[in-house]
Amino acid sequence: MGTVFSLDVRGGEPGTVRAAVREAVAGLHRVDEVFSTYREDSQISRLARGELGVEECDPEVAEVLALAAEAERVSEGWFSARHRGRLDPTGIVKGWATERAARRLAAAGASGVSVNGGGDVQLLGAPGAGRPWRVGVSDPLRPGGLAAVVSAAGADEVAVATSGTAERGDHIVDPRTGRPAVTDLVAVTVVAPRLTWADCWATAAFAMGSREGLRWLESLPGVEGLLITAGDEVRCTGGLAGWLG
Repeated sequence: MGTVFSLDVRGGEPGTVRAAVREAVAGLHRVDEVFSTYREDSQISRLARGELGVEECDPEVAEVLALAAEAERVSEGWFSARHRGRLDPTGIVKGWATERAARRLAAAGASGVSVNGGGDVQLLGAPGAGRPWRVGVSDPLRPGGLAAVVSAAGADEVAVATSGTAERGDHIVDPRTGRPAVTDLVAVTVVAPRLTWADCWATAAFAMGSREGLRWLESLPGVEGLLITAGDEVRCTGGLAGWLG
């Protein structure tokens, strides 16, 4: 998937958890094999070329395409699984794969799980008694600095996802034009229970711009957002403060 993953796993029976870590890592590699748009032989590339039908692909392909269709519906088209007319669900795959890996580890008995996929994080449980997971949100205008720190205190599952131009440049596409999204934003961070959706919503809100993106995030239940403009203006949803600390 062209990025680095890290896993922080606490508690559980050591042998069982180690085996689950190996399975989770193997699962991430398998996701890359199936969904990579850079591999000519991947199932998603062959599906896009019409060489395969969805029913001939791994079951996860149909699952991801259904999730992408739901994301497009909820975002009113601002999230799309197509790029320049070609099937490309990579905008949802990383968050989905990261969340799936985290849940696999928790199911193996781990009491605290943090899986970071390229800066987008799924948190489950806690790292220790009375110690919540905490995630630093990079400041896109001040390299090395933090714009905020998200605390998972009091929650069993929290995801933090950021979309923006600081790390990868103009890679977010406006689905209406097929060209890089031109907005007043440099970063959008979304806090939600599931990384599958947090990742999608951050991308969609960025493409919308700060005013419409903030309004839309406010309308989503259980979702909070931090939006930073190129002019160094910070805009937050009403409930974000409850997650900071």
